[in-house]
Amino acid sequence: MIFGARFATAFLGIDFVHLNHLSHARRSEPRTALTPFMEGRLGSIRTTYKELSERLSDPDVLADAKMIRKVSQERSNLEEVVETFTKWEELSQEFADAKELFEVADDAEMREMSREEMKQLAVDITAAEKTLVILALPKDPNDERNVMVEIRAGTGGGEANLFAGDLVDIYKKYWASEGWTVRVTEESLGDAGGYKSCVLEVVGDSVFSKMKFEAGVHRVQRVPATETQGRVHTSTATVAIMPEVDEVEVVLDPKDYSITTARSGGAGGQNVNKVETAIDLMHFPTGIRIFCTQERSQLKNRNLAMKMLRARLFALELEKQNALVSGTRAAQIGSGGRSEKIRTYNWKDNRVSDHRLGENVPLQSILDGKLSSLIQSCILKEQEDKLKVMMEDQAN
Repeated sequence: MIFGARFATAFLGIDFVHLNHLSHARRSEPRTALTPFMEGRLGSIRTTYKELSERLSDPDVLADAKMIRKVSQERSNLEEVVETFTKWEELSQEFADAKELFEVADDAEMREMSREEMKQLAVDITAAEKTLVILALPKDPNDERNVMVEIRAGTGGGEANLFAGDLVDIYKKYWASEGWTVRVTEESLGDAGGYKSCVLEVVGDSVFSKMKFEAGVHRVQRVPATETQGRVHTSTATVAIMPEVDEVEVVLDPKDYSITTARSGGAGGQNVNKVETAIDLMHFPTGIRIFCTQERSQLKNRNLAMKMLRARLFALELEKQNALVSGTRAAQIGSGGRSEKIRTYNWKDNRVSDHRLGENVPLQSILDGKLSSLIQSCILKEQEDKLKVMMEDQAN
């Protein structure tokens, strides 16, 4: 939060610093960080919150369990903003009352008490404003979603496959630390280990809000086990983060895809190679092909394949929308596209370099799945960018 307030000061011209030694009531008055633009935005958020609260008593909403969850979640997302804004208003009114008392009081002791109260209220108002500046930033509508994570080996042959396997292991450790659940939905193993590609479904609290920063090209620099002369090789793997969507959000025309069945391969018991449980799904407009064998029944594999297709199509649409965003965001935290190199894992120097942040962290900590620090830094960089956009909107 302090990090965000610092950027608010730099980019919005907000002064959060108040004098510690005040000799006059006018100098005690806080210079508000909430411009008319900001107050208007917060007022709109509170209006939306009230409307959502009213909808929760609407018979039509109460009759639809899915709608209740949706409205409740939207209302919950705004609750902290509304409560903090209300608190800020109360503090501002208390400050005005204390100032009025200071100006009319004849008793020196009463004036001193009022001055001290104003100094403390100024501190409390500043703290509330720091919080509001960040809370009022536009939220990514996909932040609450679960995700499909696709990890695909890039350049580097067998070494790239091994690196893709390393990334799967890193993420599994990180997801476990977050308390998220994961399952492999599609995989193609490398000939000498690792993965040619691996798709995993990750379910938990606000998964996309954190995992979206992992999208892009990951590069590894190390000496492969098969290298006899000790030369460092560079290989890559791509990570795609696809928010899960339902059938209503991505409607598929049956004419745009075909589904065929096949016998599953590999271990799985007596039934696996005798019954056609695998699903081969082809989407003609995009060329996306999904071969799903993870489940034991044809119906479950079909449903899973369709789920994966909707996620990929939704991700493609998000990429189109992101392409319309100004280049400023790409310069700050990256576009998140798969073509962008976001991180280098250097075995020789025992470090991982995040190219968006300009930060280096110990390699072993990342191999242990300790990604929280880097992800939090990306979140703060995103807040910085949103504050810049808010400034531009205010200027217009």
